[in-house]
Amino acid sequence: MAVASSQSKPVSKATSSPSDSVHKYRWFILIGLITAAIMEILDSTIVNVALPQMAGNLGATNKEIAWVSTGYILANVVFLPMTGFLTERFGRRNYLSASIIIFIVASMLCGTSHSLEEIVIWRIFQGMGGAALLSTSQATLRQIFSQKEQGIVQALFILGIIVAPTLGPTLGGWITDNWTWNWCFFINLPVGLLSLFIVITLLHDAPNAKRSKAAVDYFGISLLAVGLASLQFVLEEGQEDDWFNSPLIVRLSILSVVALAVMIWWELTPRNKTPVVDFRVLKNRELALSCGLFVALGFGLYGGVYIFPLLAQTLLGFSPTQTGLSLMPGGLGTAFTVLFCGVLTSVVRVDPRILIFTGIGIFAYAMWNLGHLSLQIGQDQVYTGLLIRGLGLGFLFTPINGVAFGTIDPKDAQQASSMVNLSRQLGGSFGLAFIGTYLNNQIQFHRVNLIGHVRESNPAFNLQFQAMTGNLFAHGYSQTDAKSAALGMIDQSLQRQATMQAYNDCWLLVMVFFLMMSPAVLLLRRPRKGAGPAEMH
Repeated sequence: MAVASSQSKPVSKATSSPSDSVHKYRWFILIGLITAAIMEILDSTIVNVALPQMAGNLGATNKEIAWVSTGYILANVVFLPMTGFLTERFGRRNYLSASIIIFIVASMLCGTSHSLEEIVIWRIFQGMGGAALLSTSQATLRQIFSQKEQGIVQALFILGIIVAPTLGPTLGGWITDNWTWNWCFFINLPVGLLSLFIVITLLHDAPNAKRSKAAVDYFGISLLAVGLASLQFVLEEGQEDDWFNSPLIVRLSILSVVALAVMIWWELTPRNKTPVVDFRVLKNRELALSCGLFVALGFGLYGGVYIFPLLAQTLLGFSPTQTGLSLMPGGLGTAFTVLFCGVLTSVVRVDPRILIFTGIGIFAYAMWNLGHLSLQIGQDQVYTGLLIRGLGLGFLFTPINGVAFGTIDPKDAQQASSMVNLSRQLGGSFGLAFIGTYLNNQIQFHRVNLIGHVRESNPAFNLQFQAMTGNLFAHGYSQTDAKSAALGMIDQSLQRQATMQAYNDCWLLVMVFFLMMSPAVLLLRRPRKGAGPAEMH
């Protein structure tokens, strides 16, 4: 008995020491995980600016080179829901380390690619590795930091997620202009190696963590891959292929609905003892409502990043670099309010629901301002609207994260994190697809309305037309050519006015979507107060 007792102590010490080490170096681990997340988010946006140069170097068309982005997103969306299963299967540190290695190696191979097929294949591998850099990293932070530290910790983590898409176009434009598109991938090497060193050296699995050795849910994985990949393809390519006028889009839409419906049934049925995605975690009301709010956030975040560059470069005459720099004030505003909300929730203990409503109000006000722009606007007016938008986004991400995870059991943190990140990603995809189609339709709608005023019985049109014709005639045009040129100039002006009104409609659409989701905040409960690190409970 004495021998058994003496042998039991070292075992206990060995099992507890990894947790003690993780807790001791948790702030260094935070740096490594934030670095990995920023690398992943930045890489998904920085490459978009370099696509035209890639197309020229690789001999691809604009539609073909778009698969550099589409392939990445497809793989990322498919693997996000599976991060919980993979973490349980291989262990937290092993899975994170492997994902970072895959991401780094794929980045280097993307940068050395000499054909479209090569770079698309390696971008798919990048997307596979990138899923854990967000989901597993965020879940790990939930497990190694105490509840009272979560506000500021999640604020720092979210800071990278929000600011990276804003800085991506600026950095990508600078790299493309001064170096080559290959460096958009090569810059991942030093960042990834730093993150990998921290994860391997300081991060350990939780003392009570046991790797799953249950049977693999191959049927569920197949349904998940087919369903989400088909859905994402429809959202990415639907507008280009005229949506349901394309037989391929129709078939993939049906396939995604059927596959996802069967997958949800299969994952929830008692017959499936080892589901690859545990949808039961959504029984938590706060998590389910937060996922809905994150869909709206993804819609607003990525929708705005999509709308403004088009508006700036087609109507305001901004260069790509100027466009990227124009987004920076909003990104800085977001950074400030994210950290501010982290302090309010962690130190002051402000009810996060108050902050969420504040963020919705600020964001809606920004969308209203941006939805009433004109062709005579100054840059200051645009910057002000984008700054207010950024401030509103910062008031939303940190509090919603806090509510989403506030009542989640630590063992469910990984599944919850995958659901939250998938919701944000799908919200962004839905937003880009819907806004792109809506923009084109509204341009045609406003053009038809404006053309109705181009008639001889309209005194305002006659006055403008005669003045332009007379001016052109005075500059040497014949009477016939002067009339034709004047009509052409009026048509161009009309097209610009229709386009501006369509962009205004898009900003207002985002505002309406946000306001429609806001009642969900009333159903949220305030997160409970916690004590020490989750994995030490």
